[in-house]
Amino acid sequence: MTPEPAGIVVVGASLAGLRGAEALRQGGYDGPLTLVGAEPYRPYDRPPLSKHVLAGKLEAGATRLPELAPLRARWRLGSAAVSLDREARTIRLADGSALAYEKLLITTGAEARSWPTEAGGDLAGIHTLRGRDDAAALRAALAAGPRRVLIVGGGLIGCEAASCLRDLGLPVTLIDPNPTPLANALGLYVGRVIAECLRDSGADFRPGAMVRAFEGDAAGRVARARLADGQALETDLVIAALGATRATGWLSGAGLMADPGGVTCDEACRARDAGGTPCPDIYVAGDVARWPIRLYGGRSVSVEHWSNAVEQAAHAARNMLAGPGDQRAYEHLPAFWSSQFGINIKLVGLAGGADSVAVVQGSRASRRFLAVYGRAGRSIGAVSFDQARWLPAYAEAIRVGAAFPPIADATDQPRIETAVPGFPVPRATVPAALPAEVTHA
Repeated sequence: MTPEPAGIVVVGASLAGLRGAEALRQGGYDGPLTLVGAEPYRPYDRPPLSKHVLAGKLEAGATRLPELAPLRARWRLGSAAVSLDREARTIRLADGSALAYEKLLITTGAEARSWPTEAGGDLAGIHTLRGRDDAAALRAALAAGPRRVLIVGGGLIGCEAASCLRDLGLPVTLIDPNPTPLANALGLYVGRVIAECLRDSGADFRPGAMVRAFEGDAAGRVARARLADGQALETDLVIAALGATRATGWLSGAGLMADPGGVTCDEACRARDAGGTPCPDIYVAGDVARWPIRLYGGRSVSVEHWSNAVEQAAHAARNMLAGPGDQRAYEHLPAFWSSQFGINIKLVGLAGGADSVAVVQGSRASRRFLAVYGRAGRSIGAVSFDQARWLPAYAEAIRVGAAFPPIADATDQPRIETAVPGFPVPRATVPAALPAEVTHA
């Protein structure tokens, strides 16, 4: 099949893909523009899926993102990219067609980890929550009135789902191998507040527990979970909130530094080839990108945050239109927010690896507080629980590498409480049948 005319191709009809395409047009690009998406939908917003869609307040199809600029683009939806030939500058799609490109923007994002088939993953009633179809199927299952929902994984998706389901009055058990939820993102010291919220909501929180396998009934539907300690938990609906792997399988054999942890790129968002050299015609943005972050010593990170998808896509688009001598480094302070158990949680920076944490506003007992994370005497992150007034000031302190904690003697500041944050050693939430890189945010 003859490839379509070359131009810029965006692979990944995601938030990053859409905003990157818009930035290309806004930056003056007037040539052919094609967006490729594995799903049959125009780009949509994912955060409402684990909140409003599960609660039945919003249909999954009502999450489509607004298009902020005329794209004049060709949309190739419902047929995923399956391979990349860098020498021929050609992308093959699942339908057998080929797309030629002059420059390529990779925004394929991430995919939910599924429960392994050999441990019961093929049973009916086991769900993941990543895309529109996932949310719609899970909402229908919840509306049918399950006897008990089992959530495996205490990261953001697991906690948000537990909060939503308790608001719906559904019986919920949440299992996590760590002592607290959100332990990898916030540490145990702050995570204990979420554990208290879970229990106060009526959820059955099982810390330090692991599911080994699911067992089904005669109809092939999940009936119970078998735990590592031999216990059995009855359940007829499971949400496997196991984190995600980056959608890089289609790049196998393309000669790029790409694996389930992301596509490695340089400071300018250019993909690196297998030898580490930046590719002048391939850029990466959003969840799938793994780039060196200057604020944290140049270590490579990949960030599943809404703000990063938007900002990195715009930055990559800017560099795609610039000359070789005008490739600017992407500077970004990671940030995310979550709404659960009636609390608005906001984090700026990267708290992982902190050796100290200090509550500088409010108190954990009140569940309204602001905590700052430090490492080697420098502020590296801050989280607020319904106490975001000072968060912008701490974000700036993190950007400039201020001392930990950087702000003292504020008029409304209590006695500063300092502790060890308690980040756990990473370990798997799921059976050994899954790859060793299993982690969850």
